[in-house]
Amino acid sequence: MQELTVIAILTAKPGQQAVLKAALERIVPPTRAEAGCIRYDPHHDLEQPGRYVIVEAWRDAEAHALHLATPHFLELVKSIDGLAEIQVLKLNPMQ
Repeated sequence: MQELTVIAILTAKPGQQAVLKAALERIVPPTRAEAGCIRYDPHHDLEQPGRYVIVEAWRDAEAHALHLATPHFLELVKSIDGLAEIQVLKLNPMQ
């Protein structure tokens, strides 16, 4: 099992910043409670309002896959559909 780091970058479309922020805030507690979650920390970009960066660490890829199937994650996806541009990076530590 190798720890997985995920960086999610979400940039709100014009007029959608507050809705996106609220949706991201709602998912934090249930995500942090997941067994395989090591870290789940959303940040806001100081230089680009409306851009949020979520730094995640998961026990392994399987734990992350389980997260992607949770009701709270699926609700997030549904609630922000069309509100933001999204980029996701999946990373492993350099050895």
